[in-house]
Amino acid sequence: MSTPGSSTSTGSSSGASSGASRSPHRRAHAREAALARAVEDGLLGPRSPLVGLLDVDGVLAAVGALNEAFEGPAPVHHTFAAKACGLVPVLRLLADAGMGCEVASPGELEQALAAGFTYDRLVFDSPAKTVEELEFALAHGIAINLDNFQELVRVDRLLTGREAAGPIGLRVNPQVGAGAIGAMSTATTTSKFGIALRDPGAVDAVIDAFAHRPWLNRLHAHVGSQGCPLPLIAEGVRAAYELAERVNAELGRAQITGLDIGGGLPVNFDDEDDRPTYADHVTELRRAAPGLFDGRYTLVTEFGRSLLAKSGTIATVVEYTKSAGGRRIAVTHAGAQVATRTVFMPDAWPLRVGVFDAGGRPKRGPAEVVDIAGPCCFAGDLTATARELPAVEPGDVVALYDTGAYYFSSHFSYNSLPRPAVYGYRTDPGGRVRFALAREAQSVRGVVEESGLSQADALVALRATQDRTGA
Repeated sequence: MSTPGSSTSTGSSSGASSGASRSPHRRAHAREAALARAVEDGLLGPRSPLVGLLDVDGVLAAVGALNEAFEGPAPVHHTFAAKACGLVPVLRLLADAGMGCEVASPGELEQALAAGFTYDRLVFDSPAKTVEELEFALAHGIAINLDNFQELVRVDRLLTGREAAGPIGLRVNPQVGAGAIGAMSTATTTSKFGIALRDPGAVDAVIDAFAHRPWLNRLHAHVGSQGCPLPLIAEGVRAAYELAERVNAELGRAQITGLDIGGGLPVNFDDEDDRPTYADHVTELRRAAPGLFDGRYTLVTEFGRSLLAKSGTIATVVEYTKSAGGRRIAVTHAGAQVATRTVFMPDAWPLRVGVFDAGGRPKRGPAEVVDIAGPCCFAGDLTATARELPAVEPGDVVALYDTGAYYFSSHFSYNSLPRPAVYGYRTDPGGRVRFALAREAQSVRGVVEESGLSQADALVALRATQDRTGA
């Protein structure tokens, strides 16, 4: 048995699939093999009751499917939305697969650079960029999408007397409406993002902005993500495309050379299938805006969740089981600290659940209605409610599927619970598994240090100083 944190193997993984050939069935089979091996190797068990597992071949397959769907005369720059999984090894995997990276904060920018993305493969989006952040991006040729007219004026001042080193775009809000999840919809009438195109005078103001700034050469629109149907996303992209056509026509030159069409492909959390697909998305875009793909514009995409979600699993040991009001409850170590959206918005972010025995083997047998609870000290800390699952017992393993995006890196520090380890894995056709540590488990000592340990006496000292001086 190998020690936790090492690369483990029972055979070569050279036969592992990659590209667009990964099937949902094979992904599920690989996941089961990885769960069993994680238990065997001690990566998951009484001493490590919570872990994240990422199917590397599944991620590479998603990248392959994305590239294949957008093949054609239009040059395309695919970027990964770093917010979906801000782990440097995951970002480096995507960089190695040829992706760029979309970042929306100084932290994400530094993570992307640490992962090996060069400046020309980055896109910097944020509605609140500081002068310092803008200066850095402008100086290094990082593509920027400006959010509003005030930011545009700020860049005017920063560029005085020099050329822009990289592409600069203007984000517009096509105001096409919301999807099923309001918080994920960025093209509503009052969205905080971009310039609202249907507001009086907005389109003329955008045209004037381009007319007076030859360095402004892209338009960016992003409608939303989970809960947004493909026709709604395509309608927003069409609005940006039509505006680019109008700007170039009125200026009499091809000033807008790039269209950043965002990402936002929804993920199917109901079962194993990948739907909708990137090919479905492109079909809808071609229907809405046929000229988008004729090669006159460089296209930029910013997909995140759809590249990783189906390849991730959070696995946790069941610590106790109990009954309350006739309902069975399984208490686990995975709750709001890793599944924040699911716990607080369960109807919008439901997760599929699998139950495995203490050896990591799928459990069979009659189902019972059970709640899957987490460790956080509030009553709503439930990752699944009233699910029909095989009988759950202490020591069993509960797996939360489709958690490769956000769940690994968007940790919620409630109750000062430490962040779990994350392992990537590959499997060969025979089901043999290899692991690689992507992030170490945070120690309890690390939690304490993060909470201000080195400044433990600061407030007491401040009080003592005031008591002595009488101030």
